Amino acid sequence: MHDLSGMVRDAQPDILAFARRALQARSLSGDERELADLVLEELGRYGCEAWRDGVGNVFGRLRGGEAPTTMLHAHMDVVDPGDASRWRHPPFSGALEGGYLWGRGASDTKGSLVAQVSALGLLQRAGLRPPGDVFVAAVVGEETGGYGTRYLMRTFEPPIGLVIIGEPSANTLRRGHRGRYEFVITFHGRSAHASNPAWGRNPHYSMARFLLALREAPMVAGDTLPASSVVPTLSYVDQTSSNVIPARLTVHLDWRAAPADTAETARAKIEALLATTLEEGITADVEIRRRPAKSYTGMEVEILHHLQGFCRPLDDPLLKTAHETLEEAFMRPVPIDVWTFCTDGGILAAEGIPCLGFGPGDEGMAHVLDERLGVEQLMEATVGYMALAMRMGEAPRPQT
Repeated sequence: MHDLSGMVRDAQPDILAFARRALQARSLSGDERELADLVLEELGRYGCEAWRDGVGNVFGRLRGGEAPTTMLHAHMDVVDPGDASRWRHPPFSGALEGGYLWGRGASDTKGSLVAQVSALGLLQRAGLRPPGDVFVAAVVGEETGGYGTRYLMRTFEPPIGLVIIGEPSANTLRRGHRGRYEFVITFHGRSAHASNPAWGRNPHYSMARFLLALREAPMVAGDTLPASSVVPTLSYVDQTSSNVIPARLTVHLDWRAAPADTAETARAKIEALLATTLEEGITADVEIRRRPAKSYTGMEVEILHHLQGFCRPLDDPLLKTAHETLEEAFMRPVPIDVWTFCTDGGILAAEGIPCLGFGPGDEGMAHVLDERLGVEQLMEATVGYMALAMRMGEAPRPQT
């Protein structure tokens, strides 16, 4: 048995230095180049094979035996920190205080990224050979629809046997999450001067009737995961003057879906409610939100706001092997749970790739003021990723 904890302990100064540099990189979605370059540099420093793909994802490889491959996956992009003056430490300072690393992305998910890269590098440096190849995937665009992982799915070789999604779980295991669909509903009426409402067809009333009916509609029940839920978020019209009845009114719905609730079943429910709530002279269109974007490499991409949910069963052999591996590595109980939020795991699982979740950081630290990550948790996560890398390739495969 290799002393993984000792290897990480000896490398702690280097891991912390890498973590602080990663936190200093302003890697907002679409602007991840600085962090991508840093990841490539760090992988090269350990002697790992490393490369960048067309959309800007960065990969590292540790060659192993003939067993199925394992991918350690984390995203490089972060959400905007907002007003920096409200932070205890500037959000891109990489501050180290009180046993915590402070800054935007510390938990979501630069901590996971640093631990994964360091785990791969330390195994490479030690000359350890896993049962199958192990990859690190540092992806772009997760916070804006997962276009980095969608590109990975179209272009990555060889076949992926298992993905460990590095999102904050406080170093416990996650076996799934609900999906997310963003529907855009446009109500079409007829414009008129507000002083003559009878001359127009005001879409506001139909939207109000629809939203009230949606609030009371039964949703698909969950099992381990919560039931589906839906809320209206954005709303806007095609006018800028307040004395005009709009011809077009648009509302966005954030639909969080239990695994049994597909985009098709959700759309059917929306369309059925519209059929009973639209007033005479009003029509409506329903679409999944799509929008164009550009990656930091200059590649034009489409952001699709559609993510399927997934949940591995408790008797899944991959889950059981991961659980045993982490408990042996940490010498403590490791709880198994599900995430409340979505991850790129939904993209991968929808293509039949088994996914599990594990990463340092508190779920409640994602996207909040004064985001931070405990140093001890970061080091423990590095040990955990090393242990998973050395074990998961030989895990029994689920029956298909």
